[in-house]
Parts: sequence; structure tokens; C-alpha cells
Amino acid sequence: MMSDWKKSVGSFLESTDESFDLFMQRFRNRFGLYKPLQIVPYRSYGTVNRLYLKGRVLTNKGITSAADNDNLLKNLMNMYRRFESDEVSNAQLKIAFQEQEYTVITDIEGYFVINLEPKTPLVLDNIWHELEVELIHADISSFEPGIKTKAHVLVPPPDAEYGIISDIDDTIVLSSATDIIKMSQHTFMNNARTRLPFAGVSAFYRSLQLGRNGKRNNPFFYVSSSPWNMYDLLHDFLDINDIPAGPLLLRDFGLKQNKFFGADHMSHKFKEIQNILLTYPHLNFVLIGDSGQQDAPIYKEVIKQFPGRVICVYIRDVELEDRAKIVTTISEELKGTVEMLLVKDTAAAAKHAAETGLIFYEEIEKVEEQKQIDKSDEAGTPTQQAPAPISKDTRKIGATS
Repeated sequence: MMSDWKKSVGSFLESTDESFDLFMQRFRNRFGLYKPLQIVPYRSYGTVNRLYLKGRVLTNKGITSAADNDNLLKNLMNMYRRFESDEVSNAQLKIAFQEQEYTVITDIEGYFVINLEPKTPLVLDNIWHELEVELIHADISSFEPGIKTKAHVLVPPPDAEYGIISDIDDTIVLSSATDIIKMSQHTFMNNARTRLPFAGVSAFYRSLQLGRNGKRNNPFFYVSSSPWNMYDLLHDFLDINDIPAGPLLLRDFGLKQNKFFGADHMSHKFKEIQNILLTYPHLNFVLIGDSGQQDAPIYKEVIKQFPGRVICVYIRDVELEDRAKIVTTISEELKGTVEMLLVKDTAAAAKHAAETGLIFYEEIEKVEEQKQIDKSDEAGTPTQQAPAPISKDTRKIGATS
């Protein structure tokens, strides 16, 4: 009964939301508010025979680059601009890749999605592949041709040892997702530079990317329930903190069925992880999350649906006793199949990863050193130890092998 009620209300809200979006688009168009336009492509993934690309066409609200000395007002204004997005529906885009062209149309919320087949199988000397995206038509008065950007799609090489699927909030960066007030403070009052990663995360993730073959080509995928409006902030946060680049798989946020009721947190993350494992049937994965929300139950279901595909699971302890008990119970249920470890910090995870042959033992010391540096940065005190040399990632976006 409740499910039918939710569906009915959800359908009504979805219809109302679409009608409002159409009204607002006509209003903005009439008063010339759609200027300038921008294409926002999202880092995505694919295979040698198929590339998946998603993005959005929006009005450029002038969100400024993050700086260490940005004040509260500037951070709040940038966050307001992210969520007060003016999307462009029925815009036509051209995707150019390997001397071929593909066209795609944006939906009512300005999103475009396309699966394209390369003209020839990809040469995997780089895990990132660049596509050109051009806005060729938009039915608005301020449209001007010539708007172009680059999109990047990850394709794991055949000699990748394993992939890594990681949550973001309270796994990489402190978000306090279990406390709405604290979460709002962390999210809205900071930017990509002032939000600090958990101590040692960047070094640990780079060690997993490096693996044991020394090629630094193990692919990362980031699955989060954060809305797509947060994409630029999370994208910049990863890059600024030298955390391996990877597709960011976020969630649409609006008056859609289920989304309004917040019921699809678990289904969204499971669906995205499922798609990744189905896309790469010959690649096994390490899963990383936290005990704050539903990561452990989601990962348990992944292990159940894909036996033999998950190497191990690291769950960061958010230090809530009731949440820790859930992880411990699931870990006991999985005993004998897959190890799910509740870890206090990245150093403990790195030690286990070295012992199980996922990373070099030498990486443990680097994680420890990075941990101390990060803690000093967080406390605002000078570090007492010089940072360990960081191996440059020669396979990042735009780099050549």
C-alpha cells in the first residue's frame, strides 16, 4: 500500500517537475538568461569496443576556482550556483572520436548519454581516451555556435591486476553523512581545497593504482550518492589531493520517483557497481567504503551476486558503535568467502593490502608518512618529516605512456 502511494506521489512530482522545467526554460529563454552556455562532460568508462559518455548542458554560472583563502560567502555562493542550475533541454551535441561523428540530444534536465562504438579497437597504451564534444544547436535565443570541450573515458588495459571501486563521502573525505547539520557544514562551508582527505588516503590509493606490476594502471571508479551538481567540486578535490583519477558516478537529484523520498541510495550504488562488474567480466575488484551508511550491506549484495569477483573489502570505521556492529556482523557472515575489514585508518588497510599481495610492502611506509603529513595539515602545524617521494602517474588524463 505504501509502495503504491509513493509511486503515485512520485509520478505526480515527476510530472510537475518536468512542467516546471519547461516553464522555466521558456522564461529564461525569453529574457536572455541562457548566456553563456557550457558543456559539462563527466569522466566515464568503457571497453575497447564501446565507450560510454554522459554529461550535461547548462548555463555557465561562473563558479570560481577554489582557493585556500576563499571566505565563507564565496563558498556558499559557489554552492548556490551549483544547485541553482539552468539546464538546457533538447540541445544537440556532436561527439568526435577516431574521425567519426556521433550526435546526441539532451533530456529535460539537460543530460546527454551516449554509447558509441570506436571505428577501430582502441590501442590501450593509455587508460584515458579523449573525445571532443561540441554544442551544435540549442533552441534558445542566446545560442552561439563554437562551444566545445574535451571528454575523457577510462578503458582498463588488459594487464591491469584489479580494479578499485570506492565511495567518497566519509571514505575519502570527511562528510559526516550520518549527521545532517555537520554534513551541511562540511559541504557548503568548504571548497575543493579546504576540504581535506582522510590522513594517508592519497598515498594508499596510489599504492593500489600501482599494484605489484609497477605499471600504475589499476583503474579507479568512484561511486557516490552525491548529486551531479557536486561533480566539479569532487573532480577538483581528487585532482588537488593527488588521488587517482577515475570515473565519478554520482546521482541525479530532483522530484523524480523514489529520489524525492531518498529511497534509492542503496539501489543507485549497487546498480553502478553492478554495471562496472558486468562491463569488465575478467577484472576482479577491491571495494572501499565506510560504516556510516549502507556500504557494507551493498558490498555484501555485490559479493553475493558476483561470486569470486571481489578480492577484499575495506570499510573505514566512522566510530559509531551501532554502525560498526553491522559491519562486524556482515564480516562474520562473509567469513570463508571474502574478507571485509573494518579499519581505523588507511595505514591498517595498507598493511593488509601488502600482506595479501595487492601492493608492495614499501608502500606501507609511504602511507604512514603521508598520514603524518595530512594530520599536520589538518592541525595547521608544520610537518616534522619530509614527504616521501611520490611516483608521478604517467597514465593520468592527457598524459602519454
